[in-house]
Amino acid sequence: MATGSNIRTFFEGNWHSEDKYVMRAADHGSWLGTSVFDGARYLDGVAPDLKAHCERVNRSAEAMMISPTKSADDMVQIILDGLQKFRSNEAVYIRPMYWAIDGDDLAIVPKFGKTGFAICLEELPMAKPDVAATLTTTSFRRPVLEDNVVNAKAGCLYPNNARMLAEARSKGCTNALVADVMGNVAETATANIFIVRDGEIFTPIPNGTFLAGITRARHIKNLQDDGYKVNEIIITFKDVHDADEVFMSGNMMKVTPVKSFDDTNYQIGPITKRVRNLYWDWAHSLNLE
Repeated sequence: MATGSNIRTFFEGNWHSEDKYVMRAADHGSWLGTSVFDGARYLDGVAPDLKAHCERVNRSAEAMMISPTKSADDMVQIILDGLQKFRSNEAVYIRPMYWAIDGDDLAIVPKFGKTGFAICLEELPMAKPDVAATLTTTSFRRPVLEDNVVNAKAGCLYPNNARMLAEARSKGCTNALVADVMGNVAETATANIFIVRDGEIFTPIPNGTFLAGITRARHIKNLQDDGYKVNEIIITFKDVHDADEVFMSGNMMKVTPVKSFDDTNYQIGPITKRVRNLYWDWAHSLNLE
């Protein structure tokens, strides 16, 4: 990623105190983009949903026809060992990764069992609670399973996200609210989306065009346990304009308030604040395995 600092890399059975080179020029993942990753977080001595993220990277690998080589439990233990070099108050981004090494006779299909694996840990601060996003629309849409591997957290999907962000920034905003193939709201360019209207919470129903995130699922459960009604429905862009509060949900920052969508402005409201508090109260109740 080279976005953070103090980078440590697990590769070929050992931890290295550097941003180590791990991929060769002829690796399938290098020139054909067959790579997957997942992202978890470590902060205040806890790594919320770490095993779930490790399980998902294995599912992503299988969706990309890459053979997973580590169990989720093994990955968790390797990561916990690597985190010992970081102070508990340091915010760390945890990224297990797979890529295909060899291809078949035509080079295109990854060869079974020929897999690269690495884990990258890097310090990456959490945004402050009052740092809010500004959203706009984008001409680019989320793909569907028939034309892309939307059932994987795959590196090859992210150029589409990048051009969404570039377009949003050219319009003076920080992120883009993205449509699915039907023209309804899917998510933003970087995270899932929630809206609040009259004290009720809504989020787009998963339809195969976006990754319904682990953190999204955690927020839904926390809110339901706290007595809120969370509705997974079709959401239009007008619904977002009509909302009282809007917030983004992703592993990187957990909760990001939205302060505007084009010419519609929002306050960082009580439910957005409650979601953040519920998440970290839950996370701090865990014992790091």
